[in-house]
Formats: sequence, structure tokens, C-alpha cells
Amino acid sequence: MTLKYMVCGVLALGFGLVAVPSLQADAGTDPVKGKAVYARCAGCHSLKAGENRIGPSLNQVFGREAGSLSGFAYSAALKKSRIVWDVKALDHFLASPAKAVPGTKMMMGVPNAQDRADLIMYLKSTAK
Repeated sequence: MTLKYMVCGVLALGFGLVAVPSLQADAGTDPVKGKAVYARCAGCHSLKAGENRIGPSLNQVFGREAGSLSGFAYSAALKKSRIVWDVKALDHFLASPAKAVPGTKMMMGVPNAQDRADLIMYLKSTAK
């Protein structure tokens, strides 16, 4: 869990705003292992802003609406999906992209749940 999330969680707990389970959303994940999982994605997806490859840049993917990054030709299905990328949405999509959004151009997923969790935490750790 990053320091940013720990501080926010501690402050929120101090004010009685969140339950303990929400603090454990990052528990059991390893962004270092996630970086190794990302290596499988790097041929198609860059982490650099504005650098699209076969797939769109994943720079600042959290909070972005699917199919909205300018300069990339998304499938009509992904544009219409109205997905906003967060941990839950990425987990669902990456488990089986074609099943999550029939008609998406992305065919390769990350079927292993731990690998997905680690990858998602790595992507969170790269967010600027």
C-alpha cells in the first residue's frame, strides 16, 4: 500500500469516514510483481503520456473513461462501454477483455487473479 493511501486511510479512519475493509483493498498485492506482469503488456501499451502503440497509453488510466484517449482508434464497443477505469473495472476487463466488452480489439487478458491484482497495483504506482 502506498504512503498516499495509508495517510488518506488513517485520516479517514480518524474522522470515522471509512470501514477497515476499504483500507485493505491493496492488501496482498505486489507492484514489483505487477511490473513483471506488465512486461507482457509493454509490447502493446506504453506508460508514457501520448505514446500509443497497438493499444493506447496506460499513463493516467485510473479515472479515465474507456475509449476516450485522443489519438487512439478504439473499437466502437469500447467507446460505447461507458467504463471508467478503476481497480474493479480493470480487474473485470483484464480477466477476459472479449467477454467483458464483446467487440473490443484487445484479445489478450490476464486470467490469473493474483497477476491481475499485482498488475493493477503496479499501474496505480506509476500514476502521476
